[in-house]
Amino acid sequence: MTVFDELESEVRSYSRSWPTVFNHASGTRLYSEDGRPYLDFFTGAGALNYGHNPPVLKRALLDYLAGDGVAHSLDMFTVARRQFLEALRDLILRPRGLDHRVVFPGPGGANAVEAALKLARRVTGRSTVLHFTGSFHGMTLGALAVSGNAAKRAAAGVPLTYTMPLPYDGWGGDADHIDRMLDDPGSGLDLPAAVIVETVQGEGGVNAASVGWLQALAASCARHGVLLIVDDVQMGCGRTGGFFSFEDAGIVPDMICLSKAISGYGLPLALTLVRPELDVWRPGDHNGTFRGIAPAFVTGAAALHAYWSDPSLEKAVRERGEYLASGLAEVVQTHPGAGLRAKGRGLAVGLDFASLGPDAGRTASRVQAGAFRQGLLVETSGADGSVVKLLPPLIVTDEELVEGLDILAAETTRALAG
Repeated sequence: MTVFDELESEVRSYSRSWPTVFNHASGTRLYSEDGRPYLDFFTGAGALNYGHNPPVLKRALLDYLAGDGVAHSLDMFTVARRQFLEALRDLILRPRGLDHRVVFPGPGGANAVEAALKLARRVTGRSTVLHFTGSFHGMTLGALAVSGNAAKRAAAGVPLTYTMPLPYDGWGGDADHIDRMLDDPGSGLDLPAAVIVETVQGEGGVNAASVGWLQALAASCARHGVLLIVDDVQMGCGRTGGFFSFEDAGIVPDMICLSKAISGYGLPLALTLVRPELDVWRPGDHNGTFRGIAPAFVTGAAALHAYWSDPSLEKAVRERGEYLASGLAEVVQTHPGAGLRAKGRGLAVGLDFASLGPDAGRTASRVQAGAFRQGLLVETSGADGSVVKLLPPLIVTDEELVEGLDILAAETTRALAG
């Protein structure tokens, strides 16, 4: 028995899919303690957009620590906090015409979501928040209440209230659905405080909403005085091309939730961006010990300067996203009778086995397990685990995409053969 079996809770999950002990990591690869390399198309569930230990970020972090930089400061002013905010303002917000205020709600994405829900209810004086089928927003109670996954919701152990699901794009709901419900006094839907949405549902199965659907949703929210919250925890920081995943739709959310890759290095950091007029917090209204860990500010600022001072990364992500999509399409075409489907946007894509019915989840799991044996890390997603999900680092090379796609194609063929 290992110490992991002896002491760790049964709640662990990723270590069950990848039964090895990892020792070090660099760029696009993780290495087990026996030295075997694994091409990482998981990237810390999207926390490592720039790969493992990017040299420019590592240097900034080591210099900060060597200089006895402040490591913990709650919400006190520090040089590291100022430099991160300046980089965010100058490189991300102002160039996109955004004037949002920054809330540091805690270390993780669920904290960003909880802060947005809490503030939306305070601002509007209304309780209900609308969310969408297939959604996932975190494992705390408020975030679970606006998530669609039945198994994750059941784990809460208490009723999850003051929310209501609506059909996501492609789930049977057209773009005017919310308008009709709010306009119709017989719909049973009271005016909500907010709508929370992922432009691409990562955990829900890599479901990508169309530009038209997102634009209609934003228009409906504006028309009815309902706040629009975009959860960009996994799909932000360049994952779909632009820094924010909603940029292609040309919409401006009232609140934006960021975490995962915002620190650039895998260090915990979360932001809730809110329009200035919504910043009605009183001092201490949303408190916590870890609301901005200074080393994460350092790597976060370095990442913004290194990767977002010019459009080269965005251009590369869009090009490689197209290449990855075409590669998945070839896998689908290789098995015309299986009914497979390629999904996603940018460098967040999935291969959907849902057409296989009861065997969908098992087949996707076989693909994942086979890929691991061949040195590729991918996860499964969707409520029934029927989608093999690929989140390669944004700095992935064309050769590495070919390597990953070749493994995926071979393991898909093997899994479908039984």
